Amino acid sequence: MGNKLEGKKIAILVEEGFEQVELTKPLQALKDEGAEAHIISPNDKDEIKAWNHTEWGDKFKVDRKLSDVNADEYNGLLLPGGVMNPDNLRTNQEAVSFVNKFMESGKPVAAICHAPWTLIETGKVKGKKMTSYHTLKTDLQNAGAEWVDQEVVVDNGLVTSRNPGDIPAFNKKMVEEFAEGKHNR
Repeated sequence: MGNKLEGKKIAILVEEGFEQVELTKPLQALKDEGAEAHIISPNDKDEIKAWNHTEWGDKFKVDRKLSDVNADEYNGLLLPGGVMNPDNLRTNQEAVSFVNKFMESGKPVAAICHAPWTLIETGKVKGKKMTSYHTLKTDLQNAGAEWVDQEVVVDNGLVTSRNPGDIPAFNKKMVEEFAEGKHNR
């Protein structure tokens, strides 16, 4: 256990169907470094269900409802992937607005797999060097991002990775960027 993130509060925004390991392993990395992390959802349920590869996974306690939080309370944002999760988030204006506040403020954002779909909706990926699950390549390019096929890409506090196999590299860079704090975008 370290203390690189001691005193930092991290928001983890999810909807039903997030990829389980893309929440559990980064969450553990955050806690291991001393961060306080909150699972936040626009969903009205007290628990939210994960997707585990090809079937429904475990349920996770929602720490806070999206309607009850403000981006100003947090030092960084983690966006797990999964197909259903970001597809639902990107159509929820409250969720997109929450994510946009992190992008506008320069606070670090970490997004893995399909999570960049939600980032696209903010209109803030133009000119960013990013990666994602390979099927989002065209979506990111159409939004003006420079898409690359690498296990982890960092662009001025924005950390992106392709899939669960990239989680060790993703976690390392996520912790590093969250520790650095705000970036000028």
